[in-house]
Amino acid sequence: MIDVLVVDDDFHVAEINAAYVAQVPGYRVTARAHTAAQALATLERTPVDLVLLDHYLPDETGLTLVRRMRQLGHHADVIMVTAACDVATVQDAMRHGALQYLVKPFSFAGLRAKLDGYAALRRTLEGVGGRGETGQERVDRIFGAFAAADTSGPALPKGHSAPTVDLIRRVLDQADHPLSAHEVAERTGISRSTAQRYLKYLEHAGRISLTLKYGDTGRPEHRYTWVAVN
Repeated sequence: MIDVLVVDDDFHVAEINAAYVAQVPGYRVTARAHTAAQALATLERTPVDLVLLDHYLPDETGLTLVRRMRQLGHHADVIMVTAACDVATVQDAMRHGALQYLVKPFSFAGLRAKLDGYAALRRTLEGVGGRGETGQERVDRIFGAFAAADTSGPALPKGHSAPTVDLIRRVLDQADHPLSAHEVAERTGISRSTAQRYLKYLEHAGRISLTLKYGDTGRPEHRYTWVAVN
């Protein structure tokens, strides 16, 4: 099992993130913390493999916490899970050893992709010995493990194309309100049946959220919003 510490100043968000982690096979949440001080105290007494870390904490930033962790000899891996998405913060996270960076808000599918990538990295690290590979081959496989497993969603099913998915993504992402399948079809130039087929797939994949709008007829209209996951 991969033991996880969830660190977020918002108690509700921490519980949601912990619930997401608990749904991924091979992972368990061993503790939650809501300040940097609580996180450090937890690391002192509880072995942890991975820290899901918010940047905005009440006593210090997540990046400052990462620096202090390393200074104190805590080697738990870190995935930043935060609304901070400015280039400077992302660069600092990379420089201080964060393995991945997930921007809020995100879906379960987005977090699971990061966790699947991390699990793949650990499996690769455990299996690099005794394969008869050169040093460079081993290094390339380690560095490629996370990227190979960390995708933005499952592979497209037969009959679906990546350009069409990207077209729908751009239309939904740029819209100032949730769109119906009819509106998506009009704005993308694809047929309504094709739009409905792609929207159904993207909803199941966790890439879009579905809301219902009730009109005078009493029949709800399905409306869709793109969900940012990475």
